[in-house]
Amino acid sequence: MEGKRVRDSSTVMAQVMNPQDANPAGNVHGGVIMKLIDTVAGTVAVRHARANAVTASFDRLDLHCPAFIGDFVTLRAGLNLVGRTSMEVGIRVESENLMTGERRHIASAYLTFVTLDRNNRPTPLPPLIVETDDEIRRNHEAKARRERRLAEKTKEKQCQLDPNKCDFS
Repeated sequence: MEGKRVRDSSTVMAQVMNPQDANPAGNVHGGVIMKLIDTVAGTVAVRHARANAVTASFDRLDLHCPAFIGDFVTLRAGLNLVGRTSMEVGIRVESENLMTGERRHIASAYLTFVTLDRNNRPTPLPPLIVETDDEIRRNHEAKARRERRLAEKTKEKQCQLDPNKCDFS
C-alpha cells in the first residue's frame, strides 16, 4: 500500500461562534469545541483512509482559554501517527475577535481513530510519510503517547482482573 503525506489529509475548518454555542455569560461551551474538534479530526482520518473512520478515543483535550460569541474559531488538524489500523490526529484551535483582530490559542487535542471496513472490522491504513522537522517531531511525540496509552490500558486490565495487582504509581 502506497504511503500518504501529512499534507494530503490535513484540514482547516472555521466558523463564527453564535449565541446557541454559548452559555448566558457568552462563553462558548467546551462541548461545542469538542464537537468541532471531533468533526475536523474525523475529516482528516477519512481523507487519509478513504474509508469509514470512527473516533476511538479523545486522548487529550486541553482547553486553554474561552472563546466567546462572535469569535471566529479556526481548527487546524493533521495526522501525527498512523499504525496498522489506527491513527492519531492532532488539532490546534484558535479564536479571533473579529473586531479587534486579537487571536488566541484556545485548545489543543489528540484523538485516535480506527478505520473500519464494510463489516465494521478494523482495516489496514496507508502508511504516513513525514517530511518536515515539525512532522517528524510530532510523529515521535505521538509514538511516545501511544506507548503510554497502551501501558496504561495494560495496567487497567490487570487491575480489573485482580484488584490486588493495582499499581497506580
